[in-house]
Amino acid sequence: MDIGPELISVALAGWAEEYGVTLEFIKSGKSMQNFYVERFDRTHWDENLNMYVFNTLSEVREITDNWMKGYNEERPHDALDGLTPSAYLAMNNPPEISDLVWN
Repeated sequence: MDIGPELISVALAGWAEEYGVTLEFIKSGKSMQNFYVERFDRTHWDENLNMYVFNTLSEVREITDNWMKGYNEERPHDALDGLTPSAYLAMNNPPEISDLVWN
C-alpha cells in the first residue's frame, strides 16, 4: 500500500493484526511497486474522469460512484480468472472488515 498519510489507520492496523495480515508499504517514489493501484488509477482516469467536464463536486461523486459500482460488481477482471470482483468475493468469503469506513 501507499505510504500516504490518508492510509494510516488504527482500525486497519488492528484488523490486520487480528487476522494475521502483514501490511507492506511501497518505497517512496516507487509507484511501480504498487502496480495494481496504479493500473486501477489509470483505468479510472481513462474510462471515467477523462470522459466528462464536471461542473460540481457532486457530479464527480455521482459519476464516480456509478462507475465504481460497475467496475466492482459487473466488470470481469483477468486477475480474478475472468470473474467479477463480487463473484470472486463470494467464492472466497474473506473475513469481515465492517469496522473500516472507506471514503
